Amino acid sequence: MAAVEVHKFAQCITCHAWSRDRSMLAFCPNNNEVHIYALLQGKWEKLHVLQKHDQIVSGIDWSARSNKIVTASHDRNSYVWNLEGSEWVPTLVILRLNRAALCVRWSPRENKFAVGSGAKTVCICYYEQENNWWVSKLIRKRHDSSVTSVAWHPNNILLATASTDGKCRIFSTFIKVVDAKESRTGPSADSKFGEQILQLDLSFTWSFGVRWSPSGNTLAYVGHNSMIYFVDDVGPSPLAQNVAFRDLPLRDVLFLSERLVIGVGFDCNPMVFVADERGIWSFIKFLGERKTTSSGPKYGSQFSEAFGKLYGQPKQGFNNDTNEHSRSRGGVHENCINCIVPLGDPGSSKVKRFSTSGLDGKIVVWDMGNQEDLAEYL
Repeated sequence: MAAVEVHKFAQCITCHAWSRDRSMLAFCPNNNEVHIYALLQGKWEKLHVLQKHDQIVSGIDWSARSNKIVTASHDRNSYVWNLEGSEWVPTLVILRLNRAALCVRWSPRENKFAVGSGAKTVCICYYEQENNWWVSKLIRKRHDSSVTSVAWHPNNILLATASTDGKCRIFSTFIKVVDAKESRTGPSADSKFGEQILQLDLSFTWSFGVRWSPSGNTLAYVGHNSMIYFVDDVGPSPLAQNVAFRDLPLRDVLFLSERLVIGVGFDCNPMVFVADERGIWSFIKFLGERKTTSSGPKYGSQFSEAFGKLYGQPKQGFNNDTNEHSRSRGGVHENCINCIVPLGDPGSSKVKRFSTSGLDGKIVVWDMGNQEDLAEYL
């Protein structure tokens, strides 16, 4: 089994992030706080509680080089936290939002970050040295609904977004005072800030997690229709393909290499997708052990199991064996997995360890080193 560490920190976890050396962990226990734990003498102990937001924290990202934590919340605010001495000091970010902030991500060079929101807006934030604060430039009037996920291209300029309007879009985020001209390559070479490079209309349902491959040549995002979409040669003539699967929808996705992708979501079990020599993607297996039940396929149990899978918890049904059947679905996680984070050097072309967190309050560390059947893809 690929799960090497399982930690139960809370009843429910919204999102999480790691420090660069993986000795500290930050997560939101489904409220307005961010808890920071450290590994001391083989045990995880709570060191700090970041209390500045008024509503649930929906996004956390921990920069590897500058050791800054950025948080986003439903209270429409974002903070950048700096470790000064033994205390984390917040700096307010001026987002100018009238709806909840839903996700946040540092850029590869960590000189700016992106915040997706329920206001159909993406905020690109950067630091103004003269005023000693973080300001934002807005990408407006491009989305028709909430922006659920953002992903930076390795060139630090292109930004991909997923939205509940079913579309995935790619924008230029070039800011003259922040970005160097030599970083403008490929489709973004002559584009201005906020210019839409590409719009993908592959899904007719909500779109969630979006990620770039390590090289930036492939883009993947997931839809609420139990499909995952892959796009190559992003530009005027992109090559797109989709993979449908029979299980519940995904919420997030992560490239471990150019040919291997992990998807996580409502099925409570990481799913493995690989590309063959021709570049054709397909679903291979569930990463965790998928338990089964010995009970017969009765209508009542199937009906209740469907509701249990939908809501990520067992439901009372027509038969007494239904609860056992519903609870046995999935693997290590017992509820929807809503966050997946790579555990490796930033910018690495291959990732062999990653962590997941979900609504069951668990954070699980996975190691792909013992997956011999996937060695050719890593």
